[in-house]
Amino acid sequence: MNYQILKTIVDTELKRFETISEEQWSYKASPEKWSRKEIIGHLCDSAFTNIRRFVVTQYKENENTVYDQDAWVKAQNYQNISTAEVINLWKALNYQIVYIVENMPDYALQRTSDVSKKATSEILTLETLIKEYIDHLHHHLETI
Repeated sequence: MNYQILKTIVDTELKRFETISEEQWSYKASPEKWSRKEIIGHLCDSAFTNIRRFVVTQYKENENTVYDQDAWVKAQNYQNISTAEVINLWKALNYQIVYIVENMPDYALQRTSDVSKKATSEILTLETLIKEYIDHLHHHLETI
């Protein structure tokens, strides 16, 4: 599996981000909706969580790692951090994910992680989690 696609996504998006004004980054359609900057912050939170999953699952299966996305975005107050800092954090975290997955042994891709948020179990392989991470990234980047 070629995970270099993630680095290509990040590099391509960084160029596109340069065309977005500060006003556009900070604009909120309503108090409940995330701004573009907060969406990037959410993607940072997703990266934090998935870095933990991708590392821990290599040596400990079925660890439960989840987060409350709205609470994390609010607690980290991305809206009031400079856009450049949030984007740099997003870039660094995703480059770290590229490094982790490219150096992951093939056998580890079939190890499993618990991503359930409720009493029902949701166990996924690392290979599936990595694919879902990239799909999740695409989904949110399309909204920016």
